[in-house]
Amino acid sequence: MQGNGLRDRAREFAAAGCVIVGVSFDAVAKNHAFARKLDLPFALACDEAKQVGAAYDAIEPDGEDAGWPRRISFLIDRDGTIARVYWPVDVHAHAAIALADLATLG
Repeated sequence: MQGNGLRDRAREFAAAGCVIVGVSFDAVAKNHAFARKLDLPFALACDEAKQVGAAYDAIEPDGEDAGWPRRISFLIDRDGTIARVYWPVDVHAHAAIALADLATLG
């Protein structure tokens, strides 16, 4: 799972000055339970109204998954500019790839 890889390398992200924030369409209680179950050391923001998802084109538009969140990540630089979009996400390699890209931002 994508969150596990980020969790397992959270110290490396922090050392690089990166803040990880997950976004979910679930309610606060469900996100809290999920984060506790997986021991996630980063925040999970709740986007029940799907406003953030819509703004970042992170909602599946068609098919059987229509309306569900895409498994997508964004690397946002210090200026607030999206430096890289990861979609689709390789959940097994994602943390390593994102750390390598983070190192290129300087």
